[in-house]
Amino acid sequence: MTEAPVVFDDGGAYDAFMGRWSRAVGEVFLDWCAPPRHARWLDVGCGTGIFTELVRATCAPAAMVAVDSSAPQIDHARRRYRARSVDFRVADARTLPFPDASFDVVTAALVLNFVPEPSGALTEMRRVGRARAMVAGYVWNFAAEQSPTGPLARAMRRIAVEPPKIPGADICRLDALQTLFHAAGLEDVATRAIEVRLEFPDFETYWTTQTPAFNPFGKVIAAMAEAERLKLVAAVHEELAPGPDGRIAFTARAHAVKSFVPVSRARL
Repeated sequence: MTEAPVVFDDGGAYDAFMGRWSRAVGEVFLDWCAPPRHARWLDVGCGTGIFTELVRATCAPAAMVAVDSSAPQIDHARRRYRARSVDFRVADARTLPFPDASFDVVTAALVLNFVPEPSGALTEMRRVGRARAMVAGYVWNFAAEQSPTGPLARAMRRIAVEPPKIPGADICRLDALQTLFHAAGLEDVATRAIEVRLEFPDFETYWTTQTPAFNPFGKVIAAMAEAERLKLVAAVHEELAPGPDGRIAFTARAHAVKSFVPVSRARL
């Protein structure tokens, strides 16, 4: 199956789908990175600004710039955080509109695998970082189906439906991330896994929030005949095994990486 394109064009649905997951992973990630306070930040692929706001609230940045290639996502972020000191812009991760050596910290949260050329994005992230700037990010472990959509993928296979292939899943392994960052000329590359467990009050809440129309899984579900969709619902329910009170809890795993721009900043 070919990789399914992902277009994040519904800010509200994305927040409901990924908001709590992103915050939970982001908190652990920032604690691990231990970035300097009062730094000049660039958040690449910021989406609706969930991770951006977490940085602004916990890291006391001197300046906060956030970019995303989706204009609807940026519009949503601007409306949501218009009273905050964040400069949201529409920009491609592979052609960042900033001079060399502009930032102290450059991050990419849950986005690198979705960039058509992640190596190009990392080259740009390195370029706009100052000497010894931190360049870091994290992705869901799509390679092992350990993302929040993992239960859906496993349930689809149980009813003989091939789940959609997520873009860039092959770079989501820890060793692949380390290779990618080293190849971009970054130094002191370190990686770690981050596991987060979230709870949903009932199956309906899980299903409504975790199968949005823009998501590749949501598109597969929308194309199903009613009988097949009901089989999938039953398989997902069995996969998640709700407790006696109907509550659902499951764990997802992200892979994180941090590195630094060389002092020489010699370009590749």
